[in-house]
Amino acid sequence: MTLRVGVNAAPHDEHWADFVVEAERLGADSVWVPEFWAYDALTPVAYLAARTSQLRLGTAITQLGARSPAMLAMSAMSLQSLSDGRFVLGIGTSGPQVMEGWHGVPFAKPVQRTRETIEIIRAITSGERLDHAGTAYTIPLPGGAGRSIRSMAPPMAVPIYVASLGPANLRLTGQVADGWIGNSFFPETAGVFFDEIRNGAAAAGRSFDEIDLTVAVSVEFTEDVEAAGRRHADGYAFTFGAMGSATENFYNEAFARQGYGDEVREVQRLWLAGDREAARRRVPVEIGLGTNLVGPPEMIAERLERYRAAGVTTLRATFVGDDNDTRLASLGHLLELVGAVNSTHGA
Repeated sequence: MTLRVGVNAAPHDEHWADFVVEAERLGADSVWVPEFWAYDALTPVAYLAARTSQLRLGTAITQLGARSPAMLAMSAMSLQSLSDGRFVLGIGTSGPQVMEGWHGVPFAKPVQRTRETIEIIRAITSGERLDHAGTAYTIPLPGGAGRSIRSMAPPMAVPIYVASLGPANLRLTGQVADGWIGNSFFPETAGVFFDEIRNGAAAAGRSFDEIDLTVAVSVEFTEDVEAAGRRHADGYAFTFGAMGSATENFYNEAFARQGYGDEVREVQRLWLAGDREAARRRVPVEIGLGTNLVGPPEMIAERLERYRAAGVTTLRATFVGDDNDTRLASLGHLLELVGAVNSTHGA
């Protein structure tokens, strides 16, 4: 198994595309573009397809429900054609706050919606006539003038990766996805996620090893480990307090399954009470350090060994720094360390 390095790209940052072009030159494997409630993910990927020639181009993630499954398939096929086969469609359900508060669509049956979206996309991209009778989608609509349609574009393969945190969605990832868009991840507790993906793959008669297991990490080379860990931990206060409701937060649930239930509940309580500073201080520094690559080179190298041993295949890296030169220097250093780790294991 070879551990690969991808880079996260934020279209709102100045010179972001230049960073991606240079990341390709240095040897990065892939680039991943987010989507939340600012910029979309697909438009920047199209731009990067014209600026690069080798990088895999992934979305992390496009929000299900923001587009119809057919529209998502059409966009994916366009990007796959424009990029000469380098596109990876990363999808996820997001959450009720975004889907209902931003897109104005109900957040209902997210796992079933994910399954059916993948079925519809694969039917379209394989050249089948679209005729889908599900509980989330029925196409064509019954009783109307619509007819079953086949895409006019030629069939093409589009890898589909799923962002999943809960057990049912993780099992679905193992059953039907080409890859996993992971976060909230400690290599020491990888089984919380990978056991469910493995169970899903086994139930579908698939090999767990054929699934690209990607994990988000921030990367910061520093000798002041405690201070850096504290900064990264502080950032989780928003995740625990605001990325969900008082009764439902998928990130909190994922951290709870990894042994941090009491801590994240207290952070959420403080955040919702309006004491944001106390919420930030309450996040354990171990969370900031354990879910990222922070510290001197030897410490990061040891963490890379743990990610590889856990089964992670691709790191989706965000680099700390105020300018491209700083971020690219960190990327180059990380690529050297990853190369050494892979060489140690004959990869």
